[in-house]
Amino acid sequence: MSIDTSFHGTPANGIFLRFYTHVHARHDGLLLSEWLLELAKRNKLGGGSEFRATAGFGRHGVLHHEAFFELADDLPLKVEFLLSEANAQTLLRLVREAGVDVVYAWSPVHFGILGKEGGT
Repeated sequence: MSIDTSFHGTPANGIFLRFYTHVHARHDGLLLSEWLLELAKRNKLGGGSEFRATAGFGRHGVLHHEAFFELADDLPLKVEFLLSEANAQTLLRLVREAGVDVVYAWSPVHFGILGKEGGT
């Protein structure tokens, strides 16, 4: 694990990096969400999570929503990471180099661990 990945319980300033896609979007034979998470894990960049929306529309203006009879619709999906700024830059570079067409958002954030591990 890189030193940027583990802040040893000390609160840190970093980046909240989010990617917005759809449930069925694919890259390199994988779902894009899985590909993004594996890319970050393989490069030891930090932790990430995936969240599915129940409704939303994006840059193309198409509204996708979950209805009882439409559970397989191509719903919006968010994949997000808490990273050091260097690791966020690296992840964006790797995604860009792979030629992935995806929307992202970058926000400064202060994060830490609470409880027994973090001691804060």
